[in-house]
Amino acid sequence: MDFNTLEIDSTLQPDNMIKLYASGAFPMDDGYGNINWYLPSKRAIIPLDHYNIPRSVKKIINQNEFEIRFDFDYLSVIKGCANRESTWISDKLIIAYKRLHKRGFVHSVETYQNDKLVGGLYGIAFRGAFFGESMFSKISGASKIALASLILHLKERNFVLLDVQYLTDHLKMFGAKEIEWDEYYNLLIKSYNTNTTFL
Repeated sequence: MDFNTLEIDSTLQPDNMIKLYASGAFPMDDGYGNINWYLPSKRAIIPLDHYNIPRSVKKIINQNEFEIRFDFDYLSVIKGCANRESTWISDKLIIAYKRLHKRGFVHSVETYQNDKLVGGLYGIAFRGAFFGESMFSKISGASKIALASLILHLKERNFVLLDVQYLTDHLKMFGAKEIEWDEYYNLLIKSYNTNTTFL
């Protein structure tokens, strides 16, 4: 995939991170302790005016076996997302996200079963844009329920943009699509002129 890479560590300061997120960039650890910021020429989004909640996910939600919470235990969600054999979410990034959380920019959607965290997702919210970073699931369907809940929540809060970075089969189920940079940039501008908050 075509990447424009901005290399830096000073960008992990909260003000710099928000500026880069607001410009459409997102960070990843390269596996060697270096944080790179990426600006792909194409971007995947879930259109908040044309999304899809899969029938199988609706069925799970209607069974009422799970509880959804927002921002209850964001750090456990981030660590759950990082807990895999190969991850771009390094300790350095986790520390940076903790700083961003103190500023009110990091948010999580959490799925609980019997009061235990079994899945969830987290991302960065800036005005009317939500930049989804990662999700995890300990049991089948847990992350899908979190994503469905996020979509409905953002729609209710009048968000403009749900950025999911890369297109996957998992995200296609929810209506995700890839768009060109110009269209993505226009959504960024529109979202920044939207007066809303995540909670």
